[in-house]
Amino acid sequence: MRVSKEQAAENRERILKAASRLMRERGISGVGVDALTEAAGMTHGSLYSQFGSKERLVEEAVAYAIATKGQEVPKVFALSDYISEYLSDAHRDMPGSGCPFAALCCEMPRQGSGVRERFTAGVRGMIGLLSGRMDSGLRPRQREEKALATVASLVGALVLARAVNDPKLSDDILRATRKGLGN
Repeated sequence: MRVSKEQAAENRERILKAASRLMRERGISGVGVDALTEAAGMTHGSLYSQFGSKERLVEEAVAYAIATKGQEVPKVFALSDYISEYLSDAHRDMPGSGCPFAALCCEMPRQGSGVRERFTAGVRGMIGLLSGRMDSGLRPRQREEKALATVASLVGALVLARAVNDPKLSDDILRATRKGLGN
């Protein structure tokens, strides 16, 4: 039985949505094809007919997670609001719907070139987004450097806050980084 183009597109979206969430929650290596198909309500055959391999699915799921998270950012925003939201308890406690950079960065060195290219493009996009919100009195290169340092601080702080098993230390990491970034 053939699936319509519309149904195939819906299936693809459902798989990408489930995969991007599960990978952020459990890590890329912690999510097998069985878990992906179950979460998406699909079969192995439908997953492989859409993507061909788990590697290709991971590439597209990483890109999907980055794109959908980027769509949540308002066109106009204050950098201080972005920093406060990024370094919030809610963001720390919900990795499945949170920043894919913080959730997946530690796994990137072990991924294939396609996955790393998508991830790298996303990081560059985040740097560009924040660079546009930096002090307009700075030269372009200074804004880019400040944006790069801000992205590294945000992602690093969130990774550490999620990694420690001491709730107070986790809160302190978020608070100190907000303060260090001027919030």
